[in-house]
Amino acid sequence: MTATGREYDGTDPGALRQRAADVLLAARERTAVLTGCVPDPELTAQHSPLMSPLVWDLAHIGNQEELWLLRAVGGHAALRPELDSVYDAFEHPRAARPSLPLLSPKEARGYVTDVRGRALDVLDRTPLDDREPLLRASFAFGMIAQHEQQHDETMLITHQLRSGPAALTAPEPPPAAPDTPALPVEVLVEGGPFTMGTSAEPWALDNERPAHERVLPSYFIDTLPVSNRAYQHFVDDGGYREPRWWHPEGWAQVRRHDLAAPLFWRREGRSDTAWLRRRFGVVEPVPPDEPVLHVGWYEAAAYAAWAGRRLPTEAEWEKAARHDPATGRSRRYPWGDADPTPEHANLGQRHLRPAPVGAYPRGASPLGVRQLIGDVWEWTASDFLPYPGFRAFPYREYSEVFFGGSYKVLRGGSFGVDPVACRGTFRNWDLPVRRQIFSGFRTARDAEPC
Repeated sequence: MTATGREYDGTDPGALRQRAADVLLAARERTAVLTGCVPDPELTAQHSPLMSPLVWDLAHIGNQEELWLLRAVGGHAALRPELDSVYDAFEHPRAARPSLPLLSPKEARGYVTDVRGRALDVLDRTPLDDREPLLRASFAFGMIAQHEQQHDETMLITHQLRSGPAALTAPEPPPAAPDTPALPVEVLVEGGPFTMGTSAEPWALDNERPAHERVLPSYFIDTLPVSNRAYQHFVDDGGYREPRWWHPEGWAQVRRHDLAAPLFWRREGRSDTAWLRRRFGVVEPVPPDEPVLHVGWYEAAAYAAWAGRRLPTEAEWEKAARHDPATGRSRRYPWGDADPTPEHANLGQRHLRPAPVGAYPRGASPLGVRQLIGDVWEWTASDFLPYPGFRAFPYREYSEVFFGGSYKVLRGGSFGVDPVACRGTFRNWDLPVRRQIFSGFRTARDAEPC
């Protein structure tokens, strides 16, 4: 069962087409909300040099859909070939995009609507041939739906960075479960092999493949993400003034930018301990029981060092999230193989904030670790590297060009990521200085030898 409540047969061509159509339409509905809630001048403005104008993201979504669904799958001639360079994310850095000859909001809306209508026609008439990788299980259509939802999360980040009154609203997330106070602080993950990655998930992207065995020693991992309350103890203890907790490059960033707390936090009046935060145009007290948000990798690693712990590796995170000790197999999600529902995780912009730590007990892993999916992207200790047997598909620029020591891996997804672009094997990555993203973390430690 998917988050839309519709069941799909993964082998029936009609069901595959319906699923592809559903996720494409759901992505476009969200795009319309994010671009329709502010006037056109705010779509063309650059709210931060870290982000593109919203109208760039909108037309880029359409251009990628045209490239892959109309041209690569449908065999169409280019509709607007002059747009390919303008909306090439690798050709123009975000800070330079406002100076490009961008489509106006009206033109961009017309373009993406035209492309979408043609793409749905391609979906209706194209044989989903297992011999063609782009068409196997409607992969190209799922890839484009994921791409649009990833840009929707990017646009949601831009909304967080924009100044002015709130433009988005959403209901509050559910509270923490009643058993939260009794939960253990950490859980033991026994050493041994597990299956990491996937060779079976039909819409998994190239960096999630192939499935392979990893062997890990025993370790402990936090039952819950690190909360604002816990992180504030680090702040109040002078964590941002003590270089011994920091990676040298992280300490240089602290000094260069005079960092003293997570992004968007500020002190309330002259108080040394009371903090406010700005969230989508609303200023509010920092909620102590939510997972800490808008911290970079350097901040997460410094907190872990201060706490006498460390960040989990990517493999440790995935084993805690997917491995079922009773069966020895790796699940699609912590709770099992079923797609996420609102009872499992905080995903899809249903709420505009993380849920309190301890929420979503139905989303727990077999070992009882909670909120591994949704709420906040979780930094890991690992660099973004290929799995053994990696093959770039369908283009090198999705993953391969980012491999190396510059980028750190985040796992699990945030409240701003859609279920179609979030699963137990999904890998996100970013530079360790990034703080505007919806990122938090949990910590781990080695198990004592027996």
